[in-house]
Parts: sequence; structure tokens; C-alpha cells
Amino acid sequence: MYAIIETGGKQFRVEEGAKIFVEKLEAEAGSEIVIDKILMLGGGAFSVGAPYVEGAKVTAEVVEHGRGEKLIVFKKWRRNDSRKKQGHRQDFTALKIKAIQA
Repeated sequence: MYAIIETGGKQFRVEEGAKIFVEKLEAEAGSEIVIDKILMLGGGAFSVGAPYVEGAKVTAEVVEHGRGEKLIVFKKWRRNDSRKKQGHRQDFTALKIKAIQA
């Protein structure tokens, strides 16, 4: 069984035992969270929400918090001798999916 969930403005396809990296959540490492924004359930019993599937939830464990790779943002304006260089590292939360309940 799999589910498509929404968290942090993004959508993820998850299965039990999968590890995903989502936008940073305010939860302690080692704690459990419940995600109730389920867009679709698949595998056996197939159901699509409008916009969310009622009564469905995904339980996940917070594995760790971290920061992603550094991205270089470089902007240059031609003929002006002007340029700007910035770096960015996005915060993330690693989740391990424990259970999908329909």
C-alpha cells in the first residue's frame, strides 16, 4: 500500500518503511508525527481525495534534522560590472514512514 501525502507545500509518494526528506518540521528527533493531508491511497484499495482522503493518516518517525547541500546563486548584470554571489543551504527533516491507515 502507498499514499501520496502533502507536507511543506510539496507532494511525496510514500510506502511503509520509506525514508523521505521534507521541509523542516517543528518536532523533536525521535518523536512521532501524524500527517493527515493524504491526497491519494493506492495499492489494493484505491481512493482519491477531494482534496484530501477523509479518515486516512500516515504515521512517521522524525529521524533527524539537517541542512542540504550548498547551492550557489550567482547573478550578473552585463555591461555594468555588477555581480552578486550568494550561497544557500535548505533545512530539512528526515522522516521514516511507520504506518499508513486508510
